[in-house]
Amino acid sequence: MAKKQRREAGARRRRDRHHHLDERCVVSCTTFNILAPIYKRMDSENCRESQYRAYWFSRNEKIIDRLLADRSSIICLQEVWLGNDELVDMYQKQLGDANYTLFKLARTNNRGDGLLTAVHNSYFNILNYRELLFNDFGDRVAQLLHVESAVPFLLNRSTSCVQQQSLIVNTHLLFPHDHSLSVVRLRQVYKILEYIEAYQEEHKLGPMPIILCGDWNGSKRGQVYKFLRSQGFVSSYDTAHQYSDNEEDAHKWVSHRNHRGNICGVDFIWLLNPDKCRKPLKTSWNEAVFGIIKYLLLQVALVSEKNAFALLKADSTDDHITYSSFYHALCQLGMVHTDRLNSDEIEDLWSEADRNGDGVIDYKEFQRCIWSPKCCSQEEDTEIDITEESLDTFEADDEAFGFTVKEAALFPPEVERGMWPENYSLSDHAPLTVVFSPVRMPCSPRAPGRL
Repeated sequence: MAKKQRREAGARRRRDRHHHLDERCVVSCTTFNILAPIYKRMDSENCRESQYRAYWFSRNEKIIDRLLADRSSIICLQEVWLGNDELVDMYQKQLGDANYTLFKLARTNNRGDGLLTAVHNSYFNILNYRELLFNDFGDRVAQLLHVESAVPFLLNRSTSCVQQQSLIVNTHLLFPHDHSLSVVRLRQVYKILEYIEAYQEEHKLGPMPIILCGDWNGSKRGQVYKFLRSQGFVSSYDTAHQYSDNEEDAHKWVSHRNHRGNICGVDFIWLLNPDKCRKPLKTSWNEAVFGIIKYLLLQVALVSEKNAFALLKADSTDDHITYSSFYHALCQLGMVHTDRLNSDEIEDLWSEADRNGDGVIDYKEFQRCIWSPKCCSQEEDTEIDITEESLDTFEADDEAFGFTVKEAALFPPEVERGMWPENYSLSDHAPLTVVFSPVRMPCSPRAPGRL
């Protein structure tokens, strides 16, 4: 209880000392999968909107009108029909005329669609732009933008004004057509975070907020969500609406009706602030993969905990799992593939589970590492305990700018109540817009600007 009271006192002190900045510094971000006409089904299963110019032209005009009305500082679009010059010109001209700088990135292997990120020049200056090609099963890609605020901020009373820098990512993960592909989506996120870390090291960057936008093709119940939470990221929409990671909050909002007719929440704007401490990236990866293994055992193999252990140890006469039986079980679950787990990664998983290094996994190790992986949201206990006293020990160099989430909204409003309106026709996704306010904050002493 005393610890909680110290946290609350520290929070009040930070609000007083690290006050929010001028409202002119408030920025917004929109992510929207606009449904490429080459994928939008018409009345017939074999008929696509791309065959009817009047339909796709009108729909995309309405999308652009909405984007221009919202006037977000950053716009991250997925499934833009980059293979059609006329549609691309629509976005380039109208967003360009509205003072946006545009970046396009097509998916590999000429898939026809890709990403488009637009940055409003009144809010951000662009310092760098990078492209990340996953070159994997789904031909997925990601964009990374290094930006700084167009309006300088006063870091503290003893320093001159500075311009806040941020890293922005736009991506669209693979759709999990079968359960074993979950590890491919997880690898795509892992590659993004690895790339961000390498970029920060290459450019010797100080602490700054990181925003990940896009269609993640997975809900709050999945391992990608848990993986990002374990890395300190928060879902901006859930933060704004004070939703937790608990199961009861998983269906309070939706953002997509997929081709199977299912509705789910898959579009996220993730935020990582400089004051967050994080697990080692490899640790989060291993825990998330073990989570996928457990899911496949439960949902695909349809086995209980005891039977799962028996399945993994196979024909072993001793009461333990061998590496050979572990590898064979992963093959049966469809996880051993060039696009999924390779031999080096399986050996890493084995080493993580075989805690005592005796070459086998007993039932206790199975329970602790495979059946109950700890890849989950950041617990309160793992946050840095910043009290009134410790706050005073931070020097100027320990301060950085981060973002607080002021508000977040999905459109149309029905999706915020977990319903999908039949009269909504802009896309099969709902646009998500989040408003951020910059704030001064102490940096995590355990993670100074690095993942």
